[in-house]
Amino acid sequence: MGDNYPDDLLYHPEHDWARIDGDEAVLGITYYAVDSLGELVHYEPPAVGATVSKDASYGEVESVKAVSELISPLSGEVLEVNQAVVDGPEIVNQDPYGTGWLIRVRLSDPGEADALLDAAAYRALAEQ
Repeated sequence: MGDNYPDDLLYHPEHDWARIDGDEAVLGITYYAVDSLGELVHYEPPAVGATVSKDASYGEVESVKAVSELISPLSGEVLEVNQAVVDGPEIVNQDPYGTGWLIRVRLSDPGEADALLDAAAYRALAEQ
């Protein structure tokens, strides 16, 4: 699958990623998480307008193997939920960094990003 951890993303040790654009970020789960979980069959997102907090659960995904909490890499207000993933969670398995994104948030503390891992650090963690 080539480079499974794009360099333009920041990573949380719980296998979630963030793509930051100004004061907003798109969040999703990493290839490592997708590979560990297997095919996703359900995505329980937060509501638009809800607040997510760094290091706290903001929803869950269910696969044929398990139910896993989603851990937010950053804090903010939910601006958008990827309805395509709600309707077809398997999209995340096919494209976790593209069409398989989960939510878009307005960051409440952009400085939190400084604590996230870059691709090289996350890759080292995932390969342990």
